Amino acid sequence: MRNTVLFGDCRDTLKTLNAQITTGIAERPRMCVTSPPYYGLRDYGGEDNQIGQEQTPEEFIENLVEVFREVRNVLADDGTCWVNLGDSYYNYRPGRGQGLVKQTVSNTKQDLPDVCPRRGNRLEGLKEKDLIGIPWMFAFAMRADGWYLRQDIIWHKPNPMPESVRDRCTKSHEYIFLLSKNRKYYYNNEAIKEPAKDWGTRDRTKGKYHNEGTGLQPHSGLTKSYPKKNKRSVWSVTNKPYKGAHFACYPPDLIEPCILAGSEEKDIVLDPFMGSGTTAMVAKKLGRDYIGCELNKEYASLQSDRISTIPQRLPI
Repeated sequence: MRNTVLFGDCRDTLKTLNAQITTGIAERPRMCVTSPPYYGLRDYGGEDNQIGQEQTPEEFIENLVEVFREVRNVLADDGTCWVNLGDSYYNYRPGRGQGLVKQTVSNTKQDLPDVCPRRGNRLEGLKEKDLIGIPWMFAFAMRADGWYLRQDIIWHKPNPMPESVRDRCTKSHEYIFLLSKNRKYYYNNEAIKEPAKDWGTRDRTKGKYHNEGTGLQPHSGLTKSYPKKNKRSVWSVTNKPYKGAHFACYPPDLIEPCILAGSEEKDIVLDPFMGSGTTAMVAKKLGRDYIGCELNKEYASLQSDRISTIPQRLPI
């Protein structure tokens, strides 16, 4: 089973996928890349118990860990999981709980504001205007549940959402966490190396490296620069709203390095929160296949439209 989306609560559909893998109907994904719903931000449609609408951050993290426990069950033994997650602030207003913005499928170019919900219930341990720390709560919980927490990657947004705040900086980053199922895992660093600045060939036997009169031996030989360097952990990627959806999707350029590093051609890429189909689209573009999970069936046509724009990649 490849190139398909399983509709329903991902906690259930991933169990179904695991059963199909066990019986040989489906294959194990090589990697997972996804962006779960953010805490208390939007109503994505569908069931009442959807992830992101929990009463407390702790309940939200608990539900996410449950999802990724099922992801770990279906993932290949050398698989990795790349998770993009943003943070939010605590904004308490007694008796004035603010409803969540309804997530919809739309043909407009407008995107929903990146607002923080005002909660009518007081959260223990949080003060008005506190940054909740959702990404790191998630990362530590995943590590405690058995995942290897390998790296935090900073997604720097050159075009962040404007904020009308005067007592802190405008937020212009989110996190991507790289987690692995086991201690040893597949990671192709060559596939995502960055261009290195060419310094040319330098003679280090002169200048400050030449210790004349000190009795020390000077640096000998020539050094040369290399055309590429290991990819750094701060990724500057412009946010590009998809005009077919009335909500924010992570940009394809953000997850392309994840898929290139975490899988090979013809591997399966898993996304338990498929949404508008960005992961599937990038996977197909790079010669991979995909399996997705999605709560809201209204997104089926949107996903199909996006994926159909990607031409079939010819094998090398």
